[in-house]
Amino acid sequence: MELTLDSVLADAVNRLATAAKDRRHPMHTPVVGTADGDLRIMVLREATPDLATLRFHTDLRSPKCGLIGSGAPVSVLAYDPEARIQLRMRGEGRIESQGPIADAAWERATASSRRCYLAEIGPSGLLEAAGSAIPDHLLHRAPTIDETFPGRANFAVLLVEVRSLDWLHLTHEGGIRARFTRTSAAASWQQTWLAP
Repeated sequence: MELTLDSVLADAVNRLATAAKDRRHPMHTPVVGTADGDLRIMVLREATPDLATLRFHTDLRSPKCGLIGSGAPVSVLAYDPEARIQLRMRGEGRIESQGPIADAAWERATASSRRCYLAEIGPSGLLEAAGSAIPDHLLHRAPTIDETFPGRANFAVLLVEVRSLDWLHLTHEGGIRARFTRTSAAASWQQTWLAP
């Protein structure tokens, strides 16, 4: 790749689009951070071609859903150790549990992916002993699609509007770094090279 700011941005877009479709891609499960300093690994479900939106699925009962609500800062960190490329993104997150985006995401989800939304106690809820909150009859098998319907009430989508992207290629010569920022997904990127 010819090293230009445009090619670096295209590289980031391509890596994230590929990661959303390929569960074996190293960026398929980035670290997502919220304003309270909490971090968690989440599965990247979609990265739009212009990086306007990253989409993740989450349990509506999760504390992060209450924190993010209809708008709050969210950060995303993805790393490809073989390529030695790190992507740090910041933006505005929002939770959608109703409407066409959440409905379409639920419809595309497989029965085994929907199973976690059938948990009897939501994320961070207290348990009497170590284990899962998945109902016993589903612990060792994937549910049928019909069995997953009650989980829809717990299903939500986390959408992150990416407003800054920091691309870093780690090398033995010191690395290469670029930053891309914008005020909203509709705005043009402002781009610059940075010292690694």
